[in-house]
Amino acid sequence: MVERRRLISVIGAGTADESLAAMARRVGALLARRGWGVVTGGLGGVMAAACQGASDQGGFTLGILPGMDPAAANPFCQVVIPTGMGQARNLLVVAAGAGAVAVGGAAGTLSEIGHALKAGKPVASLAGWQVAGVITAGDPEAAVGALLTALADSG
Repeated sequence: MVERRRLISVIGAGTADESLAAMARRVGALLARRGWGVVTGGLGGVMAAACQGASDQGGFTLGILPGMDPAAANPFCQVVIPTGMGQARNLLVVAAGAGAVAVGGAAGTLSEIGHALKAGKPVASLAGWQVAGVITAGDPEAAVGALLTALADSG
């Protein structure tokens, strides 16, 4: 039997200032060090930074794209899934992960948070949305730690 990779969704905007990008890179790196792969929407900003952080640590990265062109993926995605679904792919991004870390974010991130919560998956928010049922964290270590604790407690 093949051992399946464990994935965490890292969600956030396609554009990010250096502060958010640094947080997302750290989240990706921390997850990779703990044996988790990262799944994102595959584009730039927070998504690229999280993939870069995971990749830099030898972790697995998956990008689920809104369009049909695999070349649109950030260069840190090891596996790219073009969907042609536009923003509807947000559901796939959070469905693929056991839980999610939101780094900053705009309306698309909020939709992903909502999908994750509806699916009963834990979500940690870092420098972004504060929504009932979401763990608010002050730094990447706290976000990853709280999310992985929530997953362990639910399993």
